[in-house]
Formats: sequence, structure tokens, C-alpha cells
Amino acid sequence: MRKSAFLLGGVLLVATGMASVVGDGWWRASAQQADQKMPDVVTMGKDAKLGQVTFNHAKHNNGAYNITPGTPIACISCHHTAQPAAEVAKHPPLKTAWPADRTTSLTAELFVKGPREAGVANCRECHARTGEKPKLLAAIPEVKHEGSPALISLNNMQALHRTCAGCHTEVKKTIPTSKAPTANQCTICHKKTA
Repeated sequence: MRKSAFLLGGVLLVATGMASVVGDGWWRASAQQADQKMPDVVTMGKDAKLGQVTFNHAKHNNGAYNITPGTPIACISCHHTAQPAAEVAKHPPLKTAWPADRTTSLTAELFVKGPREAGVANCRECHARTGEKPKLLAAIPEVKHEGSPALISLNNMQALHRTCAGCHTEVKKTIPTSKAPTANQCTICHKKTA
């Protein structure tokens, strides 16, 4: 009887310890996944003269906003480096894939499977502010202006304005009733904070 009680006590002790370890491991894994959640809202241009821009990431990537009715905006529409170099080359003046040996194109599903492996770069990691060195490139990318030999430095402001305004212009062409701001309606996106 004592032997059974001792054995039962040992089993309970081991089971409690295992539950603690498994429970602790589960909690840590959940916390790591929560840290890698796709942001619903991204605040950009915190130091912009016209005020910051609150970008609703969730509405742009879940189909609430779109260029072609009923078709969600692809992640690579903004995160253009998140595709293989051969795909990037099909969309001049884009040139950079990150990482350079990338074999997949970023999708929401790929991000959910493995956020770190999805390889999402922040805009400023390549398109730094004027006078700053980008984190992922040797220099801020430059492109020739359409119809001119002049080079444009695609610093963070240029890159974001060209991407956002370009998309909004396309939206107005395909969905004329859209409330997407045009290139001349700056304060629809930019808001001064108190």
C-alpha cells in the first residue's frame, strides 16, 4: 500500500512538472506568435510637416479596399521587395528583391505560417530619409523620372508618396466612386496630432 502511494505520488509529481513545462512552453509560443501579428494600423510620417499618416493596414490587405472590385490588394503591391528577383524584374523600375535569394512572394497566408520566414522589410529599411544610409541597401534607390533623364532619390517620402498616390490614381480609374484620396488631397491622409 505504501509502495502504491509512493508510486502514485511520484507519478503525480512528474505529471505536474510536465504540465508546468508544457504549459510554460505553450504560453511562450503563443506570446511569440502574438508579437508577430500583422499590424491593423501603421502610423507613418510622424515628423511630416503636414502631420502623420494613419494607414489602415487591415482594410488595405483584407479586401475592404481594392483596385479591382472584389480583389484584395496583394501584399507585394506595397512590399515590392518581398518576391523573387525574377518577379521584381517584370515591374520596372523596381530592381530589388529582399533577401536577394528569395524564392517566395509575400502573401497573408505565408505571413501567418511563419512571420519571420515571410521576410517583410519595413519601407525605411531601403527607403531611408535623405542623408541617412538604408539598413538593407548600400544607398537609397534612385530611378529616372518618367520622360526625363533626371534621377530621383527614392527616399522614404518619395517612395511612399509614389506608391500611395499611384495606387489611389488606379483606384479612381477603376472605381470612380471611391473615396481614395488623389495626389492633391494631402490632408485626407496627413493629420496633425494634438
